[in-house]
Amino acid sequence: MGTETAEGRAARGTRTGHGTTDCAEALMRRTDPEGHGPVRYGPPLPGQGLPVLPALGSVLAAAAGPADAEPCGGGPELLAAACGYWNRRGLPATADLVAAAPGAPALLLALTGALGGDVLVPRPCAAWWEPQARLLGRSVFHVATPAECGGVPDPYALLETVRRIRTEGGDPRLVVLSVADDPTATVAPPELVHETVEAAAGEGLHVVSDETWRDTLHRAHDTVLLSPAEMLPDRVTVLTDLAGPFLPQGWPAAVARFPDNEPGARLRSQVLDVLTVLGARVAEPVAAAAAYALGEPEAVTERLTAAVRLHADVARAAHRAVVGAGALARPPQAGRHLYVDLGPFRTALGAHGVGDAQDLEDFLTARLGMPAPGGHRFGDDLAALRVRLGTGPLLGTTDEERAECLTAPSPLELPHVQQALTLLGSTFDDLRDDAQRWESPR
Repeated sequence: MGTETAEGRAARGTRTGHGTTDCAEALMRRTDPEGHGPVRYGPPLPGQGLPVLPALGSVLAAAAGPADAEPCGGGPELLAAACGYWNRRGLPATADLVAAAPGAPALLLALTGALGGDVLVPRPCAAWWEPQARLLGRSVFHVATPAECGGVPDPYALLETVRRIRTEGGDPRLVVLSVADDPTATVAPPELVHETVEAAAGEGLHVVSDETWRDTLHRAHDTVLLSPAEMLPDRVTVLTDLAGPFLPQGWPAAVARFPDNEPGARLRSQVLDVLTVLGARVAEPVAAAAAYALGEPEAVTERLTAAVRLHADVARAAHRAVVGAGALARPPQAGRHLYVDLGPFRTALGAHGVGDAQDLEDFLTARLGMPAPGGHRFGDDLAALRVRLGTGPLLGTTDEERAECLTAPSPLELPHVQQALTLLGSTFDDLRDDAQRWESPR
């Protein structure tokens, strides 16, 4: 019997019920009612772990009088700020091609509903992508990614998956990808993005590019990030959740940029219809803070630069700790997280009762005292022992400790950061030692 490809398994396995996989269904059966199901426990974006920028707090407080909501899709000031943000990044935008919502999930839900059909996503992918499609009854198909990065499907795997879906009577219309990725913290090389976007266009797919993390590159001068919208402006909608670079997670705001053509205008109109039905409007105080942040005044850019540098330093230290112990992880290139494969410790983890990603999530969350969502939350195989670790929890437990990280010349030498990194390293070292004891004598 031949070996089935990963994309073949995706095309076969996800057309059950409303697009959920057999593994996901099994997971839902085994979880308790306390909120650890795939949808009820959707791990949020990796948090900043830092106090709110005072200038942002002042803007929000000043706009908090009426405490009203923006017009559906965003008010003039917020849309103008979003246009300026994208124009400075080489993506021309006008207010009639932009929309805002209280968080990227609402925008993706509206986009998925407007476009219809089946959805393709990379494996793994951001935890909030698949539930949007599942809620609408869409089938979701995970596509393998290349070895060097996550976030963007391998173009050949994408074509094969589209072929299989259509052979089985499906209707693929949308592919969601991220050039700067959650959960893998990698940045896709431009040549891969180009090949994948061309493959998607050749199959008539619309591309949603989640660019939430594009402004958090760890080595901005050494990393080339190319938006799919620069390559194929007629078929790409760009999505940015401002909780990535600018805002606290408790201030939900996101913006979308649509193609500058008739289908793009029609898609925006349909998205606004869905947002209106949902009542998904940004609160005016949050919109004021979002517009201020998108304008990128000096206070905002200085904080962003300092925060990115801090999280990059901590991410590199965490990466050294887990890889030094024998786990597997790609070097983090963006964001506030890293994605770790503990497959080399499977036997040792088995002795602790850990047999899959849910068990691993529970085990590491208890050991580390911080969230460690398993790879199954991101569409990865339940049997694979992978987790996403955030850097925010390693910055301290109080606002004072976290603020000190921003101003310290050597934040990794702060006692509370050292303590958190030591706990992380010792946890993985213990697993390495356990694994060595379980090895068969030569």
